[in-house]
Amino acid sequence: MRDIDAIYYNDFGIAFHWKKETKNYRSKIQVVFRDTGFLLTHKELIRFAEHVQNTMNSNAVCSCCAKKKSCRAMLLETPVPQVSLAVSVNELTAIKDLIEGTIFQLNIDNFLSDICNN
Repeated sequence: MRDIDAIYYNDFGIAFHWKKETKNYRSKIQVVFRDTGFLLTHKELIRFAEHVQNTMNSNAVCSCCAKKKSCRAMLLETPVPQVSLAVSVNELTAIKDLIEGTIFQLNIDNFLSDICNN
């Protein structure tokens, strides 16, 4: 944890900035959940949130399935067009919280930074 600045986390994953001094890393957000990590720009993070919401709205889970909350029957698009993730409803809910919480925290940090710099 010494190499990162945590932005937001929940029981499912974490979003953070690398403390590396290079601008390429500092301007991107590392989002890690399950066994997957994405290094995203702020715009890509917002696009990811849109993909999550679209997947939630798709009602892709069988309503009669007893395991619908834990079955990985939903296909979540990511900001990387070549990568999609099979997720359960529970995982999708946790990813939604992680992504939206990260965006919220980044917006608060930017707002406070703007106020402090004026």
